[in-house]
Amino acid sequence: MTHFSFAQVIRGALTGQKNWTPQWPDAQPRASYDVVIVGAGGHGLGAAYYLAKEHGISNVAVIDKGWLGGGNTGRNTTIIRSNYLYDESARLYDHALDLWENLSQELNYNVMYSKRGVMMLAHNVHDVQSFQRHVHSNRLNGVDNEWLTAQEAQRFCPPLDISPSARYPVVGAALQRRAGTARHDAVAWGYARGAAARGVDIIQNCPVTAIRRGPDGRVTGVETPKGFIAAKKVAVSAAGNTSVVMETAGVRLPLESYPLQALVSEPVKPIFPCVVMSNSVHAYISQSDKGELVIGSGTDQYVSYSQRGGLPLIEHTLASICEIFPIFRRMRMLRKWGGIVDVTPDRSPIIGKTPVPGLYVNCGWGTGGFKATPGSAHIFAHTIARDEPHAINAPFTLERFTTGRLIDEAAAAAVAH
Repeated sequence: MTHFSFAQVIRGALTGQKNWTPQWPDAQPRASYDVVIVGAGGHGLGAAYYLAKEHGISNVAVIDKGWLGGGNTGRNTTIIRSNYLYDESARLYDHALDLWENLSQELNYNVMYSKRGVMMLAHNVHDVQSFQRHVHSNRLNGVDNEWLTAQEAQRFCPPLDISPSARYPVVGAALQRRAGTARHDAVAWGYARGAAARGVDIIQNCPVTAIRRGPDGRVTGVETPKGFIAAKKVAVSAAGNTSVVMETAGVRLPLESYPLQALVSEPVKPIFPCVVMSNSVHAYISQSDKGELVIGSGTDQYVSYSQRGGLPLIEHTLASICEIFPIFRRMRMLRKWGGIVDVTPDRSPIIGKTPVPGLYVNCGWGTGGFKATPGSAHIFAHTIARDEPHAINAPFTLERFTTGRLIDEAAAAAVAH
């Protein structure tokens, strides 16, 4: 595996940067593998990387119906935070945040992690009580979070309008300074490069049409247009399409899939120093390294497998952003896109074994999957390799929907995951 360095970039300049080898081969499937992972997003590629690096399992294939990182990994708004309310969620997302901080060094690939802070605005008494509850809960779990007055929030983010006459007056905010953003494509590329260097096959443009089971009920492999691929274990990490893939194995999941939209503005000089969320008005905003304002909203009101959404939701989101940040009212929007998010009844993920021997699932992340990428991949690899959950994902089982031990982040996390 090529080790990136400044000296290499300088040497490459002498050859017009034509001296680089491919980051990973576009593999063709072999007849069988120890593990087949369905879904070449950050979670799937990361799980393959950790399987090879930490568990010595490199006879692995990662299969995707499209191109690497072409699903939700490349269609999100890149926000990273861990200030979730409940103990189980806090442990999960803070584990991910711990890994984010050194991920570029781990992968020798710049994922552009930026610890710029995420600020969540309070507009009314309910917001204040809710976010202060978050702050106290987070501190008990060792997660950094602090309460700011409206004036302190504006000092941290100068473009914020805190005038009392605003339609959505800002009365305070919760700030996680350790949170921030990362380059979503680079995360997928870095994990793919690291996994491929350790012997993992990455197979693109090869949809899994069915998961096959033997007479004893155990998985035997997957059907694809390129033929049957045998596998001792199959792990599904296919975001909004997970329920469709899992149903072919006879496993029904408590998931609904929704379009989730985002958009960016024309680029401008650096003006916005952090990420700002407003759960009350269902909008959030940051600025990319290219200067674009990155804006996201809540899920659309209807279930769909389409990677596009309705215009009314975008209009509502932009109206809200313009109310909170009047300085941006004359900005022009450059482009918008959508992803398919899979949502559980309690808005928390499912990570673990299924009733089918040899079949594992990592799903139900809703709008919060990107921020969990390294932590999710790490504990999913542990679960696959050892056929038992890691201590962190032990509460996030499929069985919780029958036992009633839910992790109800629906109200706690609101819409702006």
